[in-house]
Amino acid sequence: MTRDGERLIELINELGSRVTHVVSDMVPPAAQVHLLNAQRELVTALMLIYEHRVATTPPARTRRATASSQRTSRRRSPRRVGKIPIE
Repeated sequence: MTRDGERLIELINELGSRVTHVVSDMVPPAAQVHLLNAQRELVTALMLIYEHRVATTPPARTRRATASSQRTSRRRSPRRVGKIPIE
């Protein structure tokens, strides 16, 4: 992980701890647990998005190659059969 990624994690954790401190006086304990779990999932999602954006670099394409790939992808795109189950 890059140094920028580590700084981002530290910033998010600091913001989360500050929000938790403020909310702890107003929110019941059961709701606090729920909010902490939601915060953890949000941080995880943000980090995955960040790592994906940093790790992938867009390939250099020419206009002709892009148009060609769009034509072939239109022909080959499968139809969605049904809903995707989410756990």
